[in-house]
Amino acid sequence: MDRELEWAVRLLVALAVGALVGLERGWKARDAEEGERELGLRTLAVIGLLGGVCGLLSDQLGELFLGLVFIGMVVLLAVIYRTKVAERGDIGATTQFAALLTFALAALAGRGHLVIAAAGGVVTALLLGYKGRLHDWLGRLERRELEAAIQLLLISVVLLPLLPDRGYGPWEALNPYVIWWMVVLIAAISFVGYFAIRIVGARAGTLATAVFGGLASSTATTLSLSRIGRGKRSAAPLLAGGILLACGTMFPRMVLVATVIHPALFAPLLWPAAVMAAVIYGGALLMMFGSTGDLDSDDVLPRNPLELGSALTFGALLAAVMLAGKALAEWFGDLGIYVLAAASGIADVDAITLSLTKMSQQDLALEVAAVGIVIAASVNSLVKAGLAVGVGGRALGWRVAVPMLIAVIAGLAIVLFRA
Repeated sequence: MDRELEWAVRLLVALAVGALVGLERGWKARDAEEGERELGLRTLAVIGLLGGVCGLLSDQLGELFLGLVFIGMVVLLAVIYRTKVAERGDIGATTQFAALLTFALAALAGRGHLVIAAAGGVVTALLLGYKGRLHDWLGRLERRELEAAIQLLLISVVLLPLLPDRGYGPWEALNPYVIWWMVVLIAAISFVGYFAIRIVGARAGTLATAVFGGLASSTATTLSLSRIGRGKRSAAPLLAGGILLACGTMFPRMVLVATVIHPALFAPLLWPAAVMAAVIYGGALLMMFGSTGDLDSDDVLPRNPLELGSALTFGALLAAVMLAGKALAEWFGDLGIYVLAAASGIADVDAITLSLTKMSQQDLALEVAAVGIVIAASVNSLVKAGLAVGVGGRALGWRVAVPMLIAVIAGLAIVLFRA
């Protein structure tokens, strides 16, 4: 009886997969006349049930049986497709391929792979249902963005597996695989941030522009918004709030990157990063409260969402920071780490964060790594405050500088007290 119940569950999942895909196809053709609908709810539900039964029978008759039935399905659907083209001139084959996929997923359910079959059915229905939106996104995609996506795949899927995973150079501090993996991580974060801006658009307002711009590059966003706000006193509160939102995004990203690589760093980084982010976000909300107007997201988008040259530059910087960090730690101990963190924070936080995180997995104390990361973030925050004052002018600058300074003092006080 237990075996019969198991078979019933398999067939039920197979039927559900067919019905789900059929529901989407049937809804799309709901206005068609009777007899003009092809492969709708009933047909695809039957195909799902057929796939489930064939999957069950393949346990007894072998996988060759299942393959032969699948080939028969291909031939049958090809005949239907050819007839459709001859009668209506319609060359779309999405429904036929959906039917083949439905049969395959239902067969998986019949063989006992219920989770994979169910998940595949849901994804198939979503892809079919989002046809218009997917085509709209494709129509808005620019050539440079497509090239950036291919470049990201190149540096991650192609190059990364080819690199050796071992240390080279003095103190064996340079690991090509680790360095390039970190380059891919930062590039992917910036890539996601860029497309978040593109998808959300200017209509979502300054809030989304600042948050996603900060995800891509808080320094670039600070420069862009400061340049826009120079000489525009009426827009200063709104733009200052946008800058603070972008800069505040750095702290959760910093904790996220460090935790992904070394989860033990989450605890020592949580409170200083949370307090610094809270102060800056609080200042942003205070500035933006009551402000009106929107920003054009094109003002903060970089010219290219992913430049391979920039990735190589970041890799070289990261390698230099890792080597310098190991050398200073060997020569001067913890003091050398703090000096390096402060110097690195002038230009970038990601490189020193990744370097100290990696070092904390070896012989660097967690507390020292956490203090160094917070020092780098503090120096970087002060640099961006200076940029806001120098580029955006006094009306914009003081609104950014005051919350940033309070956040730096609070963050350093917490991390040094806990160290």
